[in-house]
Amino acid sequence: MLKDSLTEILYIMMGIVSFYSAYATLKEKNHPSKIPTALFWGLLGIIFTFSRIGLLWGNKNIYIPDIYTGYMVIVLTLLSAFRLVKIGKFDESTSEFKEQMSQKIGNLIFVPALALGIVTFIVAQVWTKQLGSLVAFWISTVVAAILALVITKGKVKEMADDGRRLLEVVGPISILPQLLAALGAVFTVAGVGEVIASGIKTIIPQGNILLGVIAYCLGMALFTMIMGNAFAAFAVITAGIGIPFVIAQGGNPVIVAALGMTAGYCGTLMTPMAANFNIVPTAILEMEDKKYGVIKYQVPVAIAMLIIHIVLMYFWAF
Repeated sequence: MLKDSLTEILYIMMGIVSFYSAYATLKEKNHPSKIPTALFWGLLGIIFTFSRIGLLWGNKNIYIPDIYTGYMVIVLTLLSAFRLVKIGKFDESTSEFKEQMSQKIGNLIFVPALALGIVTFIVAQVWTKQLGSLVAFWISTVVAAILALVITKGKVKEMADDGRRLLEVVGPISILPQLLAALGAVFTVAGVGEVIASGIKTIIPQGNILLGVIAYCLGMALFTMIMGNAFAAFAVITAGIGIPFVIAQGGNPVIVAALGMTAGYCGTLMTPMAANFNIVPTAILEMEDKKYGVIKYQVPVAIAMLIIHIVLMYFWAF
C-alpha cells in the first residue's frame, strides 16, 4: 500500500508539472498556438494526476475509466500529429550571467546529478520490497532538486519555469516511451510473439543453436528499433524466439534473458523511435540534425556491440 501511495504521489507531481505548463501557456499573450498547447498539457496533467487517484488512499475503485483515458490519449496524438503543440517564450539568463555563475559554483554543479544515482541506489537497495526502484528514483529527484536550490541559491519559481521550458522543448515526444510500452503490452496480448515464432520456424533449422542466437539478438535489436523500447520488445521477441529457439535448446535462461535485453538496447541506439535517448538530446542541445544528429554517431558502436552480444550469448549461455 505504501508503495502504491508513493507511486501515485509521483504521478501527481508529474501532473502538476504538466498543469503548470498549461497555466503558463494560457497566461502568455503572444503564444503561437495557445489553446491547443494548453489543452495538450492540461489533458496530460489530468491523465497523470487523476487516472488512478484512489491509490493515494489505497482505494482502487476511485479512478478515471480506461476508455476515457484512451480518448484523451487520442486527442493528445491528434494535437501532436497536426503540430499544434508549440513552444512558448522563456526568460533565459544572459551568457555573461551563466559564465559568472559557472565560475562561482564550479564543480559543485555536478552534486545534484550525482545525488540522483547515489540516492536512487541506496533507497532501492535498502527498501526494495517496500518502495521499488521507481519510488526510489522519485525520492532521489526531490533530494537532487533541494541540493540544486541550496547550491545555486535559486528560487523555486525559477526551477519550475526551467522545468516547464525543458518539458516544452522536448514536447509531445515526452509521452512516446509510455505509448510504446503500452504498444508492447498490446502486441503480447495479441499473440504477435506466436506469429513471429511460426515464421522463424520456416527459416531456422531445428536444433541450430547459432542461428537461434543470431535470430534472437537481431530480433531484439530490430523490434526495439521499430518500437523504440527494449522493454516492450523483450516480452514479444523472447516469447517468439528466445524461449523456443534458444532457451529450449539448453541455453541458460538468466544469461539469455540478460543479454537479450541488452541486445535490444543496441537497437535503441539506432532508431529515432527511442525519442528519450536519441531525439530529446538533439532538442536540448539544439543540434542542426534534429532526427539523426545523435544516431549517426552511435550506429557503428551499436553494430559492434550487437556482434559481441551474439558471441557472448553463444559461448556463455551454452
